[in-house]
Amino acid sequence: MTSGTGAATDCFIVLYRWRLHAGAEDAFVQGWSRITELLRSRGSLGSRLHRGSDGLWYGYAQWPSAQVRRDIFALGPLDEAAMARMKSAIAESLPEITLEAKADYLAPLRHDHG
Repeated sequence: MTSGTGAATDCFIVLYRWRLHAGAEDAFVQGWSRITELLRSRGSLGSRLHRGSDGLWYGYAQWPSAQVRRDIFALGPLDEAAMARMKSAIAESLPEITLEAKADYLAPLRHDHG
């Protein structure tokens, strides 16, 4: 894939989709955030979580490769309480979609509010 700076980048991308139970959104976001933090410490490239105008929630996760993703998940549970918060918030899980990036012009998100 070509990045916004013209540098070639290769990665494995997974798109997750869910319908959540009303009122359970904050618990889901907390669980997703904790799991992402732990996955990054194991080698994930991170994720973004979105709420769509269609009422679905979308998670976008990047990995160095499909094999790295498999290896990370094979290491075992990350945080069972965080996973339980996420699972209890989900009313419906839709199938995962893998994406192949062809061009990348997203600027990195800034997290400082300074």
